[in-house]
Amino acid sequence: MDYTLTTDPELVENVRRIIEFLGTFAFAISGIRHAAACRFDWFGGFVCGVCVAIGGGTLRDVMLGVTPFWMTSPFYIVCTLMAQVFVILFARSLKRLDNAWFVFDTLGLALFTIAGLQKTLDCGHAMWVAILMGCITGSAGGVIRDLFLNRMPLIFRKEIYAMASIVGGVLYWLLLINDAGVGVASVVTFFFICLVRALAMKYHISLPQLRLEDEEKEE
Repeated sequence: MDYTLTTDPELVENVRRIIEFLGTFAFAISGIRHAAACRFDWFGGFVCGVCVAIGGGTLRDVMLGVTPFWMTSPFYIVCTLMAQVFVILFARSLKRLDNAWFVFDTLGLALFTIAGLQKTLDCGHAMWVAILMGCITGSAGGVIRDLFLNRMPLIFRKEIYAMASIVGGVLYWLLLINDAGVGVASVVTFFFICLVRALAMKYHISLPQLRLEDEEKEE
């Protein structure tokens, strides 16, 4: 089945740009907040924010053979600067907000997953490719951030992260084949991914850990 988003291409493009802008802002705040926790200076925070904001989308676009999205407009870099100014101005408020990093990280994951799905389908690729690209778009920036911060990448730990993106991609596909429309599919998938992340965090839901045979015997 052809899942190319041909119905009202202008609407689809506008929706994707809005999603990318919002995702860039949310992910940039997440990256800058993590950098602030590690006491990076302003430049280090900006670099970390940029890596999170554009890392996944850049990898996706390179794999799709298209110009990386942030090279088509300076707004994405400006958006990261705006995020840094936001964090600097409202540092105390964000510090009082419990799990502020989690909120912005989840918003970025959901938004960029949808952007990756839409762009891959628009390039004419199969749905299974779109689901993988959605996951890469949503989670690769966080991997780069964690490597910069000398941490174990979040997607390799117990917390549900990349799986929320993949399951969200499957839901997006199910909505499209049932003629839900791009707008409805995007909104429903966005809230679904956020809900999965929130429930996994609240109830400590995680994937089983891999264990060596010797470790299992010791237990």
